[in-house]
Amino acid sequence: ITEEFAKFQDVYCEWAPNEKVAMESAFGASLRGKRSACCMKHVGLNVAADPLFTMSYTGVNAGMVICVADDPGMHSSQNEQDSRHYAIASKVPMLEPADSQEALDFAKIAFALSEQFDTPVFIKMCTRVAHSQSIVEKGERTEVTKEYVKNPQKYIMAPANAIKRHPLVEERTKKLTEYAETSPLNRVETGDGSYDFGIIT
Repeated sequence: ITEEFAKFQDVYCEWAPNEKVAMESAFGASLRGKRSACCMKHVGLNVAADPLFTMSYTGVNAGMVICVADDPGMHSSQNEQDSRHYAIASKVPMLEPADSQEALDFAKIAFALSEQFDTPVFIKMCTRVAHSQSIVEKGERTEVTKEYVKNPQKYIMAPANAIKRHPLVEERTKKLTEYAETSPLNRVETGDGSYDFGIIT
């Protein structure tokens, strides 16, 4: 993803020394009012866990998306992990596209959800989706910029501020649950009735 982003002249893109720095840089851009994304593998999310949990409390300004690629079967990784556990633990929403078109569509939706619910949003891919290619309908590009607003009570997570932010995280989780229950992203694809079982993904 980062390699492709770097080809666009109107998109600022950089490689960070590690995933923690990448996440913090993307967070800084979000605070400044620019939509941002950081991308990593599942093992890199371990490195970035420290700022992840704090950003769940602070929320964002412009939309921020965290792309994480899991590697079931360890095609190019030292272990298997399920990044959904990080989403649950940090109380950050996660979208999981099934193909290239959904990856594009979900990225746009993730930025909108990030701004709507004041939270970073995960996009989780697996090896097959991350390394696949297919024709997609791109749609129109739009630029969304927000002004930086100084708010130390929201963005500096000293204990006195963090204590006040925690109930907001719990309330956001309730709102996200309500959204998930009615979202068109969660759908049922019924068969012809000839099978005795179904698959939930």
